[in-house]
Amino acid sequence: MHRKNLREKLERYHPTDETEVADKAKMLEFLNSQEDCFERSLSIGHFTGSCWIVNRDDTKFLLTLHKKIGFWLQLGGHADGDYDLVRVSLKEAREESGLQHIELLSNEIFDIGVHLTSEYKEVPAHYHYDVRFLMKASDPQEDIKISDESDDLRWFDTPIVAPSLGVDIFRMFEKWEKRCLSRLL
Repeated sequence: MHRKNLREKLERYHPTDETEVADKAKMLEFLNSQEDCFERSLSIGHFTGSCWIVNRDDTKFLLTLHKKIGFWLQLGGHADGDYDLVRVSLKEAREESGLQHIELLSNEIFDIGVHLTSEYKEVPAHYHYDVRFLMKASDPQEDIKISDESDDLRWFDTPIVAPSLGVDIFRMFEKWEKRCLSRLL
């Protein structure tokens, strides 16, 4: 029963490119076939929740330079048994940014991605089935704070050109930009 909410969200989700079409199929298959798909202990992979956070004015987005992998990423993390990936995303966003006033802009999925992580210490390589939501930092007076999981944390108004920036960031930026433009028309 706890999978029903995510299954319904994934089924409603409209991928924007071929990568997302394939990732949506992989996620549904994984969700339907792996009993422990929300547990980090499932060594082949697990669901993660993350978010695209924009500032109050909707003019910038927040990325973290992930300490373990050295890439600029959206904020997020492991579900650790929690099947509510909105709740997971919000919890991780607060922990990784120091922001406490974060508003969910849509309960629907904003973006998805399936990625093979590298082996790290004694954890073998495995897949992250990442489900992303759109959120907003709602208090303009609140400052961001770098967590222990990050080397840096910054607001951006355009994606930086760097080898440590994943293609998913560009896709999420384009989705956000289209959303902003559609509100102006």
